[in-house]
Amino acid sequence: MPIKSRIRTIPDYPKKGIMFRDITTLLKDPVGFRLVIDQISQHYLEHGINFDMIVGMEARGFILGGALSYTLGKGFIPIRKPGKLPGEVIDQEYQLEYGTDKVEMHTDALEKGTRVLLVDDLLATGGTAMAGAQLVEKVGGIISDMAFIDNLPDIGGQKKLEDKGYKLFCLTEFEGE
Repeated sequence: MPIKSRIRTIPDYPKKGIMFRDITTLLKDPVGFRLVIDQISQHYLEHGINFDMIVGMEARGFILGGALSYTLGKGFIPIRKPGKLPGEVIDQEYQLEYGTDKVEMHTDALEKGTRVLLVDDLLATGGTAMAGAQLVEKVGGIISDMAFIDNLPDIGGQKKLEDKGYKLFCLTEFEGE
C-alpha cells in the first residue's frame, strides 16, 4: 500500500473550501511511518546531498525531523510557534492558505555556514517553509534542501520555493485533487 493511500483527506478543514491532507493516519501506521522515514533517508543518502543539521517546522516537522535526525546521524533544531522557546529568539511572520502566523527559532541555534535540511509534513502555499528558510538564513545558516511528505502543487508553494532557488524533495503529491 503506497504512502499516499495512507493520508486521509478532510474536506472543509480548517475552513470551507480547504481539502486538509491529514498525515495522522499515515503516522499511526507503523509500516507507513517507516516507509516515509526510510524513503526520505534513502533519497538523501543516494543523492549525496550534504547538510549538517535538520530543522523541523512545528509540529509535524518535529516528528519527521526527529526520526530523520536519528536515521541520518544529524542534529535537530525546532522552529516553533511564538512563546515556546526559552532562550533569545528571532521570528518570522508568514502567510498561510487561510491566514497569517509567526514562527521562532533560537538566535544561537546554528553556527554561520551550517547547511540545513528543512523538513515539514506538507507543502501547500510554501509560507511555512519560506518562513523557516528565512529564519535559518537570518542566523547565517544555508538551506541545502527541503523535504516534505506531501506536495499540493496546485496551491503554488513548490513554484514559489523553487523560484527562490530552493531545492525540494516530496514523497507524494495531490495534484488537482
